[in-house]
Amino acid sequence: MESQARHPRIFSFEFFPPKTSEGVDKLHRTRERLAVLRPRFFSVTFGAGGSTRDRTFETVVDIQQRSGIDAAPHLSCIGSTPESIREILHQYREHGIRHIVALRGDMPSGMSGPGHFRYANELVEFIRSEHGDHFRIEVACYPEFHPQADNADADLANFKRKVEAGADSAITQYFYNPDAYFRFVDDCERLGIDLPIVPGIMPILNFKQLARFSDACGAEIPRWLRKRLETFGDDRESMRAFAIDVVTELCFDLLEAGAPGLHFYTLNQAASSTAIWKNLGLDAQNADTAGTRVDGVEG
Repeated sequence: MESQARHPRIFSFEFFPPKTSEGVDKLHRTRERLAVLRPRFFSVTFGAGGSTRDRTFETVVDIQQRSGIDAAPHLSCIGSTPESIREILHQYREHGIRHIVALRGDMPSGMSGPGHFRYANELVEFIRSEHGDHFRIEVACYPEFHPQADNADADLANFKRKVEAGADSAITQYFYNPDAYFRFVDDCERLGIDLPIVPGIMPILNFKQLARFSDACGAEIPRWLRKRLETFGDDRESMRAFAIDVVTELCFDLLEAGAPGLHFYTLNQAASSTAIWKNLGLDAQNADTAGTRVDGVEG
């Protein structure tokens, strides 16, 4: 973890583009609540092509103009052409966007092949060739390894290619076992990878939904945690209180060990993320020095 402790801390929150006017209003309220925490940036997820891409663009521009906080759009390359990527990068640059989350993405339904870009490192290389250092580029990494990777070594090699292509920092898939992150960072250090690897944090809002997400993306929910969450049944208030304590403990352990910040997957909700933030003392002191146990949080 020595490499990570040397990097300045980065705190950020992730949203998805809303589909309805009610969703837009909800996201505005969520963003306003989280903006007072002064994160480094807000990221916005991306779907391949069509209206989803348009909603991402509209959401990103709105955040950039209204919040005073950097907006970082996700950009997926699978199913995209150089022309379409070039166009959207130009539009983002025109609107003052300087931060991109560059991803491989999922194959759009009906496509027989990935298209021009096959992997995220190719997208990173393209952005650098077109725009130099204008954009700060985040990439993804997987402490518990990508579900489509042949093995752990292959997944690490894929990550290293993204770093060598020009990534500035990385955000992990969410996890609930801190040792997975610590070992992943150790493996990266042995490969000479030295950039901020920011843990992705998923507050637990709905256990059934989380289980579906995790089964699809390969993120492990430890058996003890699954069993405890199952005991709450429909008692969402008790489940939420327990989950906030569990995720707070995870975050504290990560920061105490030298993790360079946290990236919260908010699902467009603010309550759990702000509660965890408060438990960590991040609203009461400079984020760079956060790490003192507060509010009775122990581990």
